[in-house]
Amino acid sequence: MVEIVDYPSPNFGARRGGAGPDMVVLHYTAMATAEAALARLCDPVAEVSAHYVIAEDGRLWRLVDEAERAWHAGVSSWGAVRDVNSHSIGVELANTGVHPFPEPQMAALAWLLAGVIGRWEIRPERVVGHACVAPGRKVDPGARFDWRRLARQGATVWLDAAPDAARAGSRPPTPPGRSAAGAAEPKAFRAAASRFGYSVSTAGDWDAEALAVWQAFALRFRPYEAGAPPTAEGVTHLTALAERWPVDPSPALA
Repeated sequence: MVEIVDYPSPNFGARRGGAGPDMVVLHYTAMATAEAALARLCDPVAEVSAHYVIAEDGRLWRLVDEAERAWHAGVSSWGAVRDVNSHSIGVELANTGVHPFPEPQMAALAWLLAGVIGRWEIRPERVVGHACVAPGRKVDPGARFDWRRLARQGATVWLDAAPDAARAGSRPPTPPGRSAAGAAEPKAFRAAASRFGYSVSTAGDWDAEALAVWQAFALRFRPYEAGAPPTAEGVTHLTALAERWPVDPSPALA
């Protein structure tokens, strides 16, 4: 069990439209220390906050009550949800964005998520990163975050890319997202991305919108391709994720 230290932030409000938490959004602080992040998240001038902050050594602070709306996601969306702050619990991990997340911190996060998911009946596929809900604007928790470990603990989802999918007991990714020339097919990517939850139109070429979503997807599921052009194998991977965990269209459009 991890001790939760209350460290109240004035930066919060009521959840809008009768929404309750049905998502968790993970962030990194991009600051030198957890204490520096706490100071900013509690500064009324900054107008930002989160429900929780977890230090690298596993210390855990609660800044905003889970029932309230913290200001952590900004302009963001996931599936039908347009006001992510009203639908989510925000967790900030002390990390500069360039180094791995230490064991005590990951253990504290797993403990926290088990409680949050249980209290609010949040499905694992709705535990996402800030980059997922704000592609092109945010990159956290970044390529160093261990999503696969979190999925093994039941706190999010993961699907290994082929040929590892069959070995991991996952359904092989189908169908392949290839054009006749074998290149990454934007139409297949857009359809799969939208079905999984990313905010992207289902029509268009590899424009700035689609490329931003590609990078958000790659950061989370294919970090070895982050910063690289889209690949047919990546489209196949996302198609398989969307088939297994399509976003729930039921949350209100609030």
